Amino acid sequence: MIRTLVFLIVFLSAIGLLTYNLRRIISYLKTGKEDNRFSDIPLRILNVLKIGIGQSKILRDKVAGIVHVLIFWGFLLFLFAVLEALIQGFNSEFTFEFLGPLYSLITLTQDIFGLLVIASVLYALYRRYIIRVPRLQTNDAGRRDATVILVMILFVVLSMYGQNAAHVAKNMFLLSDYELRPVTALISPIFFGSNPVNGFFWFDVFWWGHILLIFAFMNFLPYSKHFHVITSLPNVFFSKTGENKYALRPINLEDESLEFYGAADTDHLTWKQMLDGFACTECGRCASVCPAANTGKVLSPRKIIVDIRHRTEEKAPVLIGNLENQEVLEKTLLHNYITPEELWSCTTCNACVYECPVTIEHVDAIVDMRRYLVLSESEFPTELNPVFKNLETNYSPWAFNWQDRAAWAEGLDVKTMADDKETEYLFWVGCAGSFDSRYQKVSRAFVDIMNKGGIDFRILGTEEKCNGDTARRLGNEYLAQTMMMENIETLNGYGVKKIVTGCPHCYNTLKNEYPQFGGNFEVIHHTEMINHLISDGKIKLKDAEKVTRVTYHDSCYLGRYNNIYDDPRKPLESIKNMDIVEMDRSKDKGFCCGAGGGRMFLEENQGTRINENRTEEALKLNPDTIASACPFCMTMLSDGVKAFDKNDSVKVKDIAEIVSEKLI
Repeated sequence: MIRTLVFLIVFLSAIGLLTYNLRRIISYLKTGKEDNRFSDIPLRILNVLKIGIGQSKILRDKVAGIVHVLIFWGFLLFLFAVLEALIQGFNSEFTFEFLGPLYSLITLTQDIFGLLVIASVLYALYRRYIIRVPRLQTNDAGRRDATVILVMILFVVLSMYGQNAAHVAKNMFLLSDYELRPVTALISPIFFGSNPVNGFFWFDVFWWGHILLIFAFMNFLPYSKHFHVITSLPNVFFSKTGENKYALRPINLEDESLEFYGAADTDHLTWKQMLDGFACTECGRCASVCPAANTGKVLSPRKIIVDIRHRTEEKAPVLIGNLENQEVLEKTLLHNYITPEELWSCTTCNACVYECPVTIEHVDAIVDMRRYLVLSESEFPTELNPVFKNLETNYSPWAFNWQDRAAWAEGLDVKTMADDKETEYLFWVGCAGSFDSRYQKVSRAFVDIMNKGGIDFRILGTEEKCNGDTARRLGNEYLAQTMMMENIETLNGYGVKKIVTGCPHCYNTLKNEYPQFGGNFEVIHHTEMINHLISDGKIKLKDAEKVTRVTYHDSCYLGRYNNIYDDPRKPLESIKNMDIVEMDRSKDKGFCCGAGGGRMFLEENQGTRINENRTEEALKLNPDTIASACPFCMTMLSDGVKAFDKNDSVKVKDIAEIVSEKLI
């Protein structure tokens, strides 16, 4: 009776404290902006099963992934043991043996997985303190936090084994009919063989130790970076869904109640962006793949998200309590926690988002803070002044006259929509394809391919304006929306249904972000069309004259943003004597060229150049050609080849150029 009463007090105290902390965190999230994340419920549940329970993203890192999966799944399987121990607090004789054969499966998996969890925890500690994996070397508080959690997990499992071994001993080393505990049956006589009566005493000792460790563990979590144990599954559930899930959230510029645009502090972010902070495991996977972090820039995606959590914990209680704490209220997330230099270092390549095991959306938060800098504070790098001005007056990031936008097509007999709007495809040329002397050759090559393939197409000519990607990702949402709306009006006016483009940035914006403003089109990338023309036999290619070694660089906005990896490669594979070699960082693990997110127009003043880092990786394969499918990538890789003085031996070519050269 006394034992039960003591347990009841401990149980209610532990549950009460956990409930208090969960409600506290939820109240913090309510200080954020609204964001409807309750659509596509079946898909969200599927994401939880695949990413959350199935740990699919965790397993992208095979070694660390397996270690984490064993610990995670071990804890899931231990839930029966925990529940059994909790019920024993009210009824000491209770077991799940009444489940029959299912109990055999439960006890066996607990016994086996216990060893796997112990091994995984020890290896995790080994990786942190002996191997010292760089991404795990955070601050001292983070290391202590991780160590405490790992040691607690270790002792939870050891106390479970102790409890089970004592249980077997007090039953004279006899297992019940449905118990399958090979490990426990082996160790129990070793510890209790001389005096099995001690099993009664030690069972209570290990039972209390097991229960108290579990209660301590679950109440330590809300104060730990390992709170993700509780928040990760909800965060996965509320992550973006659908084909256009990586599209930026628009600002309603017509909302007169808005006092500012973008986000300067945590209460300017959405509740989901704040939840990201509490879901962060601080595993460092985002920073380990970030092109800025890998080349010595100040940006760390992990720090951005952790700063959001720390600032939320600081400011939310003041807002909730309506307290006059000027010291807290005078600070902001932006500037006091996160510097503009960090934000402007981001290439929006989405590697951090793609790699995050709990689906944190780093890029959205970064762009929201850029929006505040540009639209509310007019604070941005001076190099962007001419970019914004050119976009406003010339409808492209460069100072070319907009009336020359169709000059690249002279002599090709290319019709505009104004000439004849009855066509199947609109060829969206893009600013680079229209004005950049190098990429104009790609535009002409693609026209050659479409003509040979019998594709009926038109261009907009001088009516085409920048798609808005550069302005939008640089935070100038007003300018971006202006161009997007004007383009949509033109496209809808001509009744355009299908668009093909050679620029992944145009492709992504036209396909995934124009629908936000009434522009709904079927958009394909030029590599998709080229691949279809080859596979359908509408164009035929001759063999390469000699063996040519080619490596293909994946565009972030074509690959990670839109999952297009095979279409650019298949045309190369169809050419005989074309030896295709892959870089270590390829496909969904590809490394950014450094031009995305408006970085094309900004100087790199810290660390090494991203494009040179990527080019060096390509050059190690000794290629004759570095293939690309993006104008920005072509520029950055070409500059990289120049930097390594390889112009004479290595060529940078677009897929369209390579195919055009081999047309029969």
